Amino acid sequence: MGTSQTEHLHHFYLSQLSKRFLYVRKKTEDMCHFLSDEDVALAYSPHTSPLKWYLAHTSWYFEKFILEKYKKGYRSYKAEFDFLYNSYYRRAGSYLPEDRRGVLSRPSRTEIMLYRQYVTESVMGLLDSLMPFSEGKMLKALELGINLEEQDQERMLVDLKKNFFENPLRPQYQNMNAQDTTQPRVARWKSFHEGLVKIGVPTDYQFFSFDHERDQHNVWLDAYELSTHLVTNGEYIQFIDEGGYDNPRFWVAEGLELKEKEKWEHPLYWEKEGLQWWSMTLSGMSQVDLNAPVGHISFYEALAFSRWKGARLPTEAEWETAARLEKVSGSFLENSNLEPQTSSDKYDHFSQIHGTLWEWTMSPLLPYPRYKALSYGLSEYSEKLLGHYFVLRGGSCLTPQSHYRSTYRNFAKPEMRHYYTGIRLARDIHQ
Repeated sequence: MGTSQTEHLHHFYLSQLSKRFLYVRKKTEDMCHFLSDEDVALAYSPHTSPLKWYLAHTSWYFEKFILEKYKKGYRSYKAEFDFLYNSYYRRAGSYLPEDRRGVLSRPSRTEIMLYRQYVTESVMGLLDSLMPFSEGKMLKALELGINLEEQDQERMLVDLKKNFFENPLRPQYQNMNAQDTTQPRVARWKSFHEGLVKIGVPTDYQFFSFDHERDQHNVWLDAYELSTHLVTNGEYIQFIDEGGYDNPRFWVAEGLELKEKEKWEHPLYWEKEGLQWWSMTLSGMSQVDLNAPVGHISFYEALAFSRWKGARLPTEAEWETAARLEKVSGSFLENSNLEPQTSSDKYDHFSQIHGTLWEWTMSPLLPYPRYKALSYGLSEYSEKLLGHYFVLRGGSCLTPQSHYRSTYRNFAKPEMRHYYTGIRLARDIHQ
């Protein structure tokens, strides 16, 4: 490839990266546009953060890992922001613990928006000054930051819903369009033969992926079946009605102890009035649609339900093998009502396997073979996570589609319920 053609490709990559950076920055701000100052300052629990904190944290990343490293003579906006808005990067310095973020009545929202503007303009100035082929590591760190901000867009809405649920008024984030209440197709089992499969991101993949998605490697799978559909609210109500929460034989020890301590009797956000179940949504309280997928389920609840059904949860290798059969389209942040909807008939093999709800797997978040941590100053991103979480697959209706791949490994601690998590069942085929 000639020098001029290579230079042209570099300029194209830089141009696309700049456009995506500006789009993502604006999208984050637009998500908070109709919220009050009080709304964005709210943090109810140790596991939720104020949206105001996210607005600043997603700027801190670009200041810390891009501007301070690569922009000559850069002056940080305010030195104390380095402590307030670092999430957990110990190598970047000390930070405010997660459960203390709710005390930040100051800085004000106005000042944080000025901080965002300062950082955005500084990054664009840096990009405009780049020479061809310069600072490849910087562009990689920038691309990571864009993806991390997209990741935080989902977490903002997840945390906002939890915070709003604790308000007795049950406020709305936005009005929801009329839901499709058509009867979905009946779930079936799709079989897979035993054999060697490849999962993960190939070494020649040209687009972004996180370090813990790489490299592609071989996994042996015994014969199994995977359900074509997510578990519905109606199915889960049957589990409740038949004493699923009260029967210890469906629960692992840790889950049983936690269930009893926290008095779990139904999914998070559910309430019952008479014979009718209601659930908190980002549009306020709504009647539970029996045909829509059940969400806000912990790993322990998903595991108990699967045992009650005489099935199990899939491994992430089983899930990825199946998900490759379905094109990546579905209910994502850009085209959803921000809540799981009834399955449509628009699928080939697996309904709602991309988008709608993150799906619990039985796989802990461990490094793949030949795993290499990010080499441009950000190895802590994955290293702090590996081994402490279970893998979630599939994306949700709050996930930006531009951020998603079928190899994407999200993660959560097994007790977490406020994430948009659901259940797809698997079964062994005995030969």
